[in-house]
Amino acid sequence: MPITLLPASAAAFAPRSSCNVVLNTKVDPWLTATLKRINRIKRPLNSVPQHHRCLTETLSSPAAIWTLCSMMLPKAPDSELRKDSNPLIEALFNYQLIHIEAYVVHVDMVSQNEVAFKLTPETIETLVEYHKDIYCADKAASTYNWSEKEVQVKKLQEEFNQAANKFVYRTNAIALEGLEEDGAGELLSGRSEEVKNAISGLFLPLLPPPPRITDVVRPQPLLPSSPGTGNWWQPTLPPPHPAPVESWKVVPSSPSATSSGDSNASIWASMGLNEIQLPSPTPSYSQPYTQPYTTSGYFSASQIMAPVAQLPLPSMLAQHQCSTSAGFSGFGWDRYQEYAMPYAM
Repeated sequence: MPITLLPASAAAFAPRSSCNVVLNTKVDPWLTATLKRINRIKRPLNSVPQHHRCLTETLSSPAAIWTLCSMMLPKAPDSELRKDSNPLIEALFNYQLIHIEAYVVHVDMVSQNEVAFKLTPETIETLVEYHKDIYCADKAASTYNWSEKEVQVKKLQEEFNQAANKFVYRTNAIALEGLEEDGAGELLSGRSEEVKNAISGLFLPLLPPPPRITDVVRPQPLLPSSPGTGNWWQPTLPPPHPAPVESWKVVPSSPSATSSGDSNASIWASMGLNEIQLPSPTPSYSQPYTQPYTTSGYFSASQIMAPVAQLPLPSMLAQHQCSTSAGFSGFGWDRYQEYAMPYAM
């Protein structure tokens, strides 16, 4: 893209001077028709120099002021505006219509085919006053206070003043079709909306400083000896394994030979001779156990804790049975002939 150079009159705070016009070797028919339309005095337009002279004189006239757009702006800060139920009355008393005016500083129909407009000093002054007295006042009232707020507001005003003086609107050269008598004119084909958006972009917001990043102060951990700490610093340990218990201290859920034998060892020594009772002989044959399963057929913990019946010692039984009167008669061996087997001969 070729570098676009603007004349010195387009610089910020530069005074207005003669318009800079650059035409091609062949003039477009629409430009010839426009110049003939606006000229009160019929001037010959048969060559490029004639078009150049006519266009330069027309755009350099003090009356050649273009209206780029119109903006509706409030007359006072928001806190001073009139409140009314009728929106039409509010618009009439609270808002003003500002015309954004500019003059042509550059016409290039060779490389860029564009025209450049610069805001008039009156328009710049109006925008700067509105920005300072109304816009900044509303922005300052809508933000919180900080130490450098006033400095930031003044900086915002200075930046807007610089931007308004540097503002140059550039568009296609066909915009010169809106040229009127004495060099004045208006933008056509929706270009006014482009200017309005560009002017609105000059109003920057008042941004407060970002919050400072501060280190998070964490409380110091309390020592174990500090009061009120409890055992929060101790790690959670798994539950300890139960201590080993000796087998003779465990109460079984059902009687067994091992537990009965161990418990009977202390019974034999405390049993007297007169407490010996012979158990009934165990039958050689018994019916199979067919009782259905019930919980009542088992010993409970309360039954296990009941005292165990005292049994006679084997040595005490031998004192009574091992005598001459006992012999074999007590066991029925004297009747052995009755038990003779039929097959014995």
